[in-house]
Amino acid sequence: MTADQPSPEPAGKDRGRAGRAWIPGRSQKAEASQRMRILSVGGRSLRVSVREGTPGWPPLLLCNGIGVSLELLQPFVDVLDPRRPVIRFDMPGVGGSPAVALPYHLITLPSLLAGLLDELGYQEADVLGISWGGALAQQFALSRPERVRRLVLVSTAPGVIMVPASPSILLRMLSPRRHRDPDYAARIAGELYGGSARENPIVARDLLHATTRLGPAWGYYYQLLATAGWTSLPFLSKLRPPTLILAGDDDPIIPVANARIMHRLIPHSDLHIYRGGHLELAADAEHLGAIVEAFLDADTTTGATTTDGS
Repeated sequence: MTADQPSPEPAGKDRGRAGRAWIPGRSQKAEASQRMRILSVGGRSLRVSVREGTPGWPPLLLCNGIGVSLELLQPFVDVLDPRRPVIRFDMPGVGGSPAVALPYHLITLPSLLAGLLDELGYQEADVLGISWGGALAQQFALSRPERVRRLVLVSTAPGVIMVPASPSILLRMLSPRRHRDPDYAARIAGELYGGSARENPIVARDLLHATTRLGPAWGYYYQLLATAGWTSLPFLSKLRPPTLILAGDDDPIIPVANARIMHRLIPHSDLHIYRGGHLELAADAEHLGAIVEAFLDADTTTGATTTDGS
């Protein structure tokens, strides 16, 4: 079931034109070429953005971080090859997707992603997950390996069995306040996100507020609950798709040690450690977009490699 929507303005009185110039890679022409719709998948309504691309190209399915809508990764989408189809979506209760009555868990979500691909007519996709979305991408690749051609994991970890952030960072992650209060987001941006946000917290504030849609607070808490007890660590050696792991050397939320552990455990994986923090996929989209493009287009026989910075 599909309902087409015009590309909506971000929710919130001040979430329109303000701050858009701060977003690297912003292209209104590219944004306008993307079709926004509401899809019914497995009894859930999802707001979905599809950039059609060229027929025959494998689509790139993007899984976003906790509490943020699909608009956050617009700068990244803008720098990708326009021939590449791109699928983005809001989790239930986040952005423009209606909230669900009951919580869900990561283990139950692969059927949601598979159903989304089915609705859009794709048997297989490249999958990129960032932060919380990286956990979702791992679970999807483990549960539905035949649906994942290549896997990209950005600023993410293997769940509850991981090298944790500091207690102060974990405490801030328990609340969606940074998604609801732009001034608060700017104040804590450097401490929480690291990298470019330390020098220019306005970039982080605008990525979280000037372009994204705001869902109900319980959508954030549902995403938190979805990770309860979840870990991929014992199963990473079973991941079949070629995998690229991207990690920032200054990421307070996901310490870089997690990426090194995952790289050692995932058989066909490349690790690239970039200079920056948790939001660089959007804040430094041109640089990281080129790395992702090269990986998606590379020969599948390429051996595992590690790259530190560039």
